[in-house]
Amino acid sequence: MTRLASQPYEGRPQDLPVKADLARLRVAYVKDRRLAYLGHLDLISTVERCVRRSGLPFSIGNGFARRMRIQFSSALPVGAASDCELFDLRLVERVDAEEALAALRAATPAALAPYRAAYVDGRLPALEAWLNRAEWSVELGPACPADELLEAIREVARRGELRYLRGEKEKVVDLTRTLGGYEVGEDEAGGLTVGLDTRSGPGGALRPQVLLDAAFAEMGRPAPEGLRVRRTRQLHEESGRLVEPFGPFCADGDTPVS
Repeated sequence: MTRLASQPYEGRPQDLPVKADLARLRVAYVKDRRLAYLGHLDLISTVERCVRRSGLPFSIGNGFARRMRIQFSSALPVGAASDCELFDLRLVERVDAEEALAALRAATPAALAPYRAAYVDGRLPALEAWLNRAEWSVELGPACPADELLEAIREVARRGELRYLRGEKEKVVDLTRTLGGYEVGEDEAGGLTVGLDTRSGPGGALRPQVLLDAAFAEMGRPAPEGLRVRRTRQLHEESGRLVEPFGPFCADGDTPVS
């Protein structure tokens, strides 16, 4: 594997390569078990330490702080797990993607294990802005009849707007923009499962917990504790198409479209 002799880069900031011309390695990883409770800033610092341990030739920005050039997908709610988190890492030297993935896996805890890596176009928008669709799975336990919860979510969605308090500040979510779809089912043990399709954009995003809290308030029931929330898929929506994060830019697969 190609590695730099030292990290970080020790030259003058003005001599650093232009970011868009650097190799951009996209990495998919899980966030699971106890590390689901890791806040986003702690997640960033943890992944950066793992990248340093991996020995990959990461690039350093030319700003005052001289930070690692790495971008993450949008922050998860604390406590939510995920099968589909992503980060883009800029490298000063191109390393075989499978070798890079193996090095990252060896340097990363199992609960944040990377499972796919590939190079993507260096001039794409930042991940957080580009990935504007997400799919979620929520396990609630036997909280209420499934048809009652489905009707309550439907009624909340009909209003088109959802208001809630975050700390002492009132937040407003436009459900006509942020809620793409929903379904309610039951598992084998009789517990409820909720599937959600959400959109994000300049106006904000919809958190599954917020929607379900509003649905239980609509039913006049207390919201169940211990919801298990998992992000199962992240996508980019453009011109009516849903594009996988790796689809258009990897030679080994076609672009799935909706």
